[in-house]
Amino acid sequence: MIEKMKKLTFLVTAKEYEPFLLDLREAGVVHVQELQQGATSPALQEALSLTKRYEDAMQRMENVLKTYEQAGEVPATPSFGSPLELLEHIEALEEERTRLLHVIDSRKARIEQLTPWGEFSLEELERIEAHSKMRIRFFSCPNKLFKKEWEEAYFATPIDEVQKRIYFLTFSEEMPDITAEHIERPQHPISFYQASLREAESRVRLIEQELLALAGSQMHILAQGLCAVQNEVRLDKVRLSSEAIADGVVHLMTGWTLAERLPELEERLKARGIYYEAEDPAFGEDVPIKIRNGAFSRLFEPILRMYSLPSYTDLDPTETMAPFFLVFFGLCMGDAGYGLLITLAGLFITFSKPALRDYGKLATWLGCSTIVCGLLTGTVFGISLPSQPWAFLDPVRPFFLTKEGVGPIFGYDPMMVISVIIGLVQVLLGMVLKGVKAWLNYGWQYAVGTFSWVVALLLLIVVFGLPACGVVLPAGLQYMLTGVLALSCIGIYLFNNPAAYSKNRFLAPFLNLGGGLWATYGMSTGLLGDLLSYIRLFALGLTGGVLGGVFNSLATEMTEGLPVGVNILVMLLILLIGHGLTFALSMISAFVHPMRLTFVEFFKNADFNGGGKEYDPFRRIDS
Repeated sequence: MIEKMKKLTFLVTAKEYEPFLLDLREAGVVHVQELQQGATSPALQEALSLTKRYEDAMQRMENVLKTYEQAGEVPATPSFGSPLELLEHIEALEEERTRLLHVIDSRKARIEQLTPWGEFSLEELERIEAHSKMRIRFFSCPNKLFKKEWEEAYFATPIDEVQKRIYFLTFSEEMPDITAEHIERPQHPISFYQASLREAESRVRLIEQELLALAGSQMHILAQGLCAVQNEVRLDKVRLSSEAIADGVVHLMTGWTLAERLPELEERLKARGIYYEAEDPAFGEDVPIKIRNGAFSRLFEPILRMYSLPSYTDLDPTETMAPFFLVFFGLCMGDAGYGLLITLAGLFITFSKPALRDYGKLATWLGCSTIVCGLLTGTVFGISLPSQPWAFLDPVRPFFLTKEGVGPIFGYDPMMVISVIIGLVQVLLGMVLKGVKAWLNYGWQYAVGTFSWVVALLLLIVVFGLPACGVVLPAGLQYMLTGVLALSCIGIYLFNNPAAYSKNRFLAPFLNLGGGLWATYGMSTGLLGDLLSYIRLFALGLTGGVLGGVFNSLATEMTEGLPVGVNILVMLLILLIGHGLTFALSMISAFVHPMRLTFVEFFKNADFNGGGKEYDPFRRIDS
């Protein structure tokens, strides 16, 4: 159900403006309409930037709790005068940690380069050079390319050989003319870089432990800071949503509130002496939406939101789509065993995850629907119960909706016929909702054409469908129904566009007749296509059961010749993989196709426009 809204227009003097905004935020019931599209200010940009910093810091702290392990005693964390100081301290620690990680990477690379040379003293090298008046140079080359004459010409001295590459020194006054890679002389010995690496790694560990301690003890302070800056953002946006008039002396603001909350808001406004006007929204206005449904229908609101919230002139389809989606899901899964798994998972989420309780309840309902539909078709973990010779199933065999149970209907599988019937019911219900919507928004005249189609389709089923099934109708009843059908045709062909009569009464009947003929063509082709879409409910449910049965057969046939014990393990492996794959595919189809039937067939016939913007009152955000 869509809650009734009231439009509010405020005129506030510049002197009263800021106290009025704070009082409006405390009331927390007014959705402020943005009058200046895209308006911004330096204060708002700064607040948005700070919001991003807080969100990033909280995300990093959550990652810290998942990633870092406690090593030893928890370090004492300093006290902070404000959430902003804590934020800046965390950012400084993260910045230092990032810098140290770069240092660690460079030190490791340098150590890898210096490992072949071992430990040496730069002072000793310089002393040797001063005494010999020769320059000591570092070279490396593949060991196959090292030449003995280099030892004689340049006193080439091998130091180490690593991965078929030789590292050596040369002693000469001039640069040696050799085919080897010249390596720049290290500025420090390897021990220097090893000590620096240990120091950097030690500091990183300390930073990680401090971050871990902060994440465990002061996350709530970050949350408080985030809430405070979010409140500032909302306040700045509301400031920018008003329009200054009369040379800035008066501020004009427009907003929306729930009709049921208007009396208490009026008391606050009258107490402050604020001038306002409250009125019903005009047709076509962009009114924010708040939907309210019962405990069962509310579970399906996330599915509706995946498409769109209804507009203010729409009818909330949640209560009418919920039972159909429930049945559609069960038919598409089509296996009572899989339904049991979904039900158990839903119950576990409901009682162990408070934040996901509604999703757990939804999963429980969907699982129960799957169990019922699976038992009606007689499929449990791919096992076809009607085809089993088990004696204990004899009392319930007549209730299986399969050819082995009730037998074919019109030569077709019973579940196929049931799927089409359910689809016809949903399509007709959608048309009824379309008529009700037209009546509420434009007047009863605009609903005559739609309701006439509903009556005509129902009468066609009774007058022609029942006799085809062997039901004989009394002649008097047939005449009466035929007369009502003729009246519905008048509504279809002469009142499908009432607006035409207000423009030209002479041409209106001809325009309506042409529109009715075109609508007849669209209905005859569109209705058939819509109903054929519902056959997939039967097909998808049948496919899941067949795939499960195939894997059951594979598990038994492929393990017949294996030793006892091994055959059980292989059988379990095949069943686990096979049913896991079948379950995953069935879950995808059981969500996708019911959503398609809802979003396309049902919403189209119900004339559901969507595009609603959720009611989001200006209020203080608490941590």
